[in-house]
Amino acid sequence: MKPELIISKLDADRLYRLLETLPKGHVMGGSELEDELDRANLVEPTEIPPNIVSMNSKVKFEVVSTNQEFELTLVYPKDLDQEGKTISILAPVGSALLGLSIGDSIEWSSPGGGILEVIIKDIVYQPERAGELHR
Repeated sequence: MKPELIISKLDADRLYRLLETLPKGHVMGGSELEDELDRANLVEPTEIPPNIVSMNSKVKFEVVSTNQEFELTLVYPKDLDQEGKTISILAPVGSALLGLSIGDSIEWSSPGGGILEVIIKDIVYQPERAGELHR
């Protein structure tokens, strides 16, 4: 069973618009992201709890199968950096992170087949918590 998701209406609107621009079925992660948006509890940006991963949040998470921890900022594809400090919302793990809270875990299909389990360890930075509601 998947954990409850809370996503801001602003993030959801932007992500649905992004999905509309993608070629149907040709972008990995697009249908999974749409499924997650469809099942999420959408709230105003002012109502996002401080322990929820939103777009542009810097998240510390663990991939259970490898015991690797990462600290990455969840971004739109256009905002990916070259230093490897960001993860696209369209990446399999990126889609899995959105809307989760600290302590949540979720299983997600990996690009090479198989399942990844991801656990949210901390949210180092969240725009809504910092008062950046319309970034």
